[in-house]
Amino acid sequence: MSDQRVSQYPSLLRSEQMSLVQLYVPIDQAHSVVEELAELQRVQFKDLNPDVNPFQRTYVSQIRRCDEAERRLRFLTQQITAQAIPIRPFEDTVALLAGRSGPQALEELDTRLAESEQRVAAMNGSYESLEKRALELEEARQVLRETDVFFSEATSRTQEIRSSFDEPSAPLLGDVEAGAGAGESGFGGGFELEFVAGTIDRARMATFERVLWRVLRGNLYMNYAEIDDSALPVPTSVAGDSAGGEEKKLRKNAFIIFAHGQDLLDKIRKIAESMGATLFPIDSNADKREEKLREVTSRIEDLNSVLYNTNQTRRAELAKIGESISAWWAVVLKEKVVYTTLNLWQWDQGRKTLVAEGWVPTRDIPTVQAALRRASENAGTSVSAILHELRTHKDPPTFHRTNKFTDAFQSIIDAYGVASYQEVNPGLFTVITFPFLFAVMFGDIGHGIVMMLSALTLILIENKFKKGTGNEIFDTFFYGRYIIFLMGLFAIFTGFMYNDIFSLSLHLAKSQFRWPTDFEKGTVVEAIQTAARYPFGIDPAWHGTDNALIFTNSLKMKMSVVIGVIHMSFAICLQVLNHLHFKKPELIWAEFLPQILFMESIFGYLIGCIVYKWSVDWEAVGRNPPNLLNMLIKLFLSPGNVDPDDQLYPGQAGVQVFLLLLALVCVPWMLCTKPYLLYREHQKIVEQGYHGIGSTSNQNGGGLLSGDEGESDGEGHGVVAEEMDEEHEFDMGEHVIHQVIHTIEFCLGCISNTASYLRLWALSLAHAQLSEVLWSMTLDKAFAMEGIAGIIFTFLMFSMWFTLTVAILIVMEGLSAFLHALRLHWVEFNGKFYGGAGTAFTPLTFDGCDEIPEGVL
Repeated sequence: MSDQRVSQYPSLLRSEQMSLVQLYVPIDQAHSVVEELAELQRVQFKDLNPDVNPFQRTYVSQIRRCDEAERRLRFLTQQITAQAIPIRPFEDTVALLAGRSGPQALEELDTRLAESEQRVAAMNGSYESLEKRALELEEARQVLRETDVFFSEATSRTQEIRSSFDEPSAPLLGDVEAGAGAGESGFGGGFELEFVAGTIDRARMATFERVLWRVLRGNLYMNYAEIDDSALPVPTSVAGDSAGGEEKKLRKNAFIIFAHGQDLLDKIRKIAESMGATLFPIDSNADKREEKLREVTSRIEDLNSVLYNTNQTRRAELAKIGESISAWWAVVLKEKVVYTTLNLWQWDQGRKTLVAEGWVPTRDIPTVQAALRRASENAGTSVSAILHELRTHKDPPTFHRTNKFTDAFQSIIDAYGVASYQEVNPGLFTVITFPFLFAVMFGDIGHGIVMMLSALTLILIENKFKKGTGNEIFDTFFYGRYIIFLMGLFAIFTGFMYNDIFSLSLHLAKSQFRWPTDFEKGTVVEAIQTAARYPFGIDPAWHGTDNALIFTNSLKMKMSVVIGVIHMSFAICLQVLNHLHFKKPELIWAEFLPQILFMESIFGYLIGCIVYKWSVDWEAVGRNPPNLLNMLIKLFLSPGNVDPDDQLYPGQAGVQVFLLLLALVCVPWMLCTKPYLLYREHQKIVEQGYHGIGSTSNQNGGGLLSGDEGESDGEGHGVVAEEMDEEHEFDMGEHVIHQVIHTIEFCLGCISNTASYLRLWALSLAHAQLSEVLWSMTLDKAFAMEGIAGIIFTFLMFSMWFTLTVAILIVMEGLSAFLHALRLHWVEFNGKFYGGAGTAFTPLTFDGCDEIPEGVL
């Protein structure tokens, strides 16, 4: 396979050359091999056991152990987080992982996690039971206090009522407070009253009262009072169940219910218990209640002391665990990755080894072999794993070797679609075209400088934020810092072309216009053009003139069309690189040639007319410049007829008729050629009776119908056991319909896509006008004032101008221009040559294993 190896110098033009390799790994080296390859991040393993149930694979027991260890780690991490105990970062725990890996390390860690979980769970259970007991005692104290208040109020009301009757000896509550069994009237009726006291949830109080009234038919006397929320401690189990992180409080009421007879009291108790109330035995004697209150208060103080000590012991245990839990997470997650990978491998009974297959970048094969040798040394054996290269007709995954500069640009393309294997990668050209198209819409020297300096700051401090900050918005801007830097740099360039800096102009050279010296105030003055030409960009004399908008409007509209046609033409030309690489030269004249001729015969001709119109001095010719839009419309509606006012050059009518006929010829050319080539190639395959098994063609090479899997062998290479897919029946009608759709889409797309590039003109004008309005509404008015008031007003207006400039013109307008540039690349550019139907290369890696999973903290 030496003929398939690529250059040692990486390029973004195409994806890396990939090789299918087969590994023979001794069982005692398997764990070490996976660790080394995961650290290397250059092997994507295939599943060699697709028909085996996941629960029946070899290492399912180890994965279950990892899952159990992960559950315990999640429990301990949540306990640490609930106690607001800091977790030691992974970087500070790397020393704990030295020499600790493999099944023995997992077994030791599993034992330690089980012990830690048991201790923490026991302390949690003890703490929760003590909390519940403390809550019960606190409720009892509150009931005793509220009951005492009720009896005090009842006594005072009794004395008031006695003073209003002729018989002052008639009591209201009889001798309930003095004690039971006196035989005196409770409510003046000659019977005794007994009571039930307790607490109930405040939300159930109204229901509880109605049920009692209906069941006991009003034969009761009830009083209740709300308990202060802060008086009741919230148990940890209750507080932890609160959703959304909101504080959950216990809202309860203390109640006392008087009734006569044991039956009624039993009903009251049953109803209260069924509704979740807590009942407390309360003595009617005031002295005994006072004594009980002191006893309960003393027990609460003792329990609080025990709770504090228990919590401190638990915090100390969790703090000790927090010192190394990050390292534990890393061990468990890595072991899970290792055993999940080993489950993809196959056991070779004959060779007594594990067999693995996977994709590797071809030029990284020596690096993989070196990793296998290190794995054998780590395992303490002299025989290392064996690597074989296999030949295959399967499509390899796509891998682009990027760095911190090109990674963000490649992500823009991958978001549209992963490139097919060895397909021309638009990411290489996006590095330049994307910031340039953005800058065409965002051209301003001042805004570009602010954007470039902001990105440069992120680049200079990038080492501080490599791990991310957790702020999604900031991390997104930080990831695209090099894109923002180039966008700002190109915006400065286009700002010089537009001669625009914060809606003002720069006099970098002598103007080509001269204003008259004699004129009357209030009259319209026309500038006199000199022989000189402004060296670069728009002449500053246009700034502030009445017809400046008309001039820039015409210039930017035509410029956007020119840029768009050149951009799309370049995209069509990239088809040639794909056709030559995949050994399909016939598609150059079947697809590329009619498409580029169709594009250039209409829109290429248009930009030629635009450039020619710019090059002619129409005042010297003595006529008005022709209207190109009318010319393009009449090219289709009345071919061969050119109005004298729209004529650019002699013989224009004949040229336009020829170009229109050429465009019309290209339509059936695109429509019929490719289906005919497919049919002819199919007939050759049928006549030969085979698919070219054993051919030495490159991967993805061959004819239009290539791509079927096959097998071949050669010296020094293994043979991959792959069955040939049965040939699908060739359906000419299906290919014709597909080509009709593709042709119509291309022809209509050339028109709509060219019009789509007018967004470059629209957003550029909108950005310039909004910048000018902001300047005139703020600083322009401030500079007109003088004195101290003018200084203060200027300072205030500058603050407003700078804030709105950053928030609206740079951030919001910048985001809008970014999205429009993204659309131009995804639709107008990529759609001309880029399939994006590949699969991404996902190598074995330990990335993310050194971080605690999201949702745990």
